[in-house]
Amino acid sequence: DVQLVESGGGSVQAGGSLRLSCATSRYTYSNYLMGWLRQAPGKEREGVAAIYPVGGQTYYADSVKGRFTVSQDNTKNTVYLQMNSLKPEDTAMYYCAAAVKGVPLVAGGFEYWGQGTQVTVS
Repeated sequence: DVQLVESGGGSVQAGGSLRLSCATSRYTYSNYLMGWLRQAPGKEREGVAAIYPVGGQTYYADSVKGRFTVSQDNTKNTVYLQMNSLKPEDTAMYYCAAAVKGVPLVAGGFEYWGQGTQVTVS
């Protein structure tokens, strides 16, 4: 059973920063593609960033390049999403997800999802 435990959302003013965390098991961390996806009201779920934690290869949506950074901590089996220069259009529910053989940033390829954490930028 794949478990993804997210934390770190909240409310922030435009230009501010937040960091999201996603903790999982050692097996998932070592063998799955880990992604951050978001869904705003009335919009489809979209990929924001993804990482292969062991190799460290990262992927970003064009809308967040240069502002968001995905990283990992091998000692904690945790991936992070550092979000800087936040904009009101970043407001969404953010999800951590895992995929065995997913395509980075493609929501449909992720089999396992966390509970989501709300990010609100005003």
